[in-house]
Amino acid sequence: MDRNAGSAETAALSQVQGTIGHPAVVKAARGLSLFGEHSAGWFGLGLLGAALDRRRRRDWLLASAGVVAAHGASIAVKRVVRRPRPDDPSVRVLVGTPSKLSFPSSHATSTTAAAVLFSGLTGRKLVPLLVPPMLLSRLVLGVHYPTDVLAGSALGGLLGALLRRRLERK
Repeated sequence: MDRNAGSAETAALSQVQGTIGHPAVVKAARGLSLFGEHSAGWFGLGLLGAALDRRRRRDWLLASAGVVAAHGASIAVKRVVRRPRPDDPSVRVLVGTPSKLSFPSSHATSTTAAAVLFSGLTGRKLVPLLVPPMLLSRLVLGVHYPTDVLAGSALGGLLGALLRRRLERK
């Protein structure tokens, strides 16, 4: 049983699943989960950017490495914090996970880092387009608490902004 059973976070998670956890949304969330696993999808997009934008190839490669580094940072924090994933009868876990650790969400971390970094390289505002769906997907799938995704996004945003600033100064 979840140590936070009955908590506001568990109630919020259950509410999200009950409100938007329809089959089509769950299917899309599973797709996002697969894409974001170990930051592989974002890394692949960064490599594609490097292949297509030869003038800024080095920047794309550094941004891609930054996305992977952000993912690694989230794993390090998970191992220190050791918060277990949601485990409450009111929450359905709808996808497998590589670990039983929840805080912060690595998907949220790498997605936000990618959105920040790739925004700088594409000149488009990608954060509002990419981040909310990934964060919501982790809740719909029942594998993270709301604070897990918020903390992961904050970590990814910070790390992405630091690297983006460095890329823009050169």
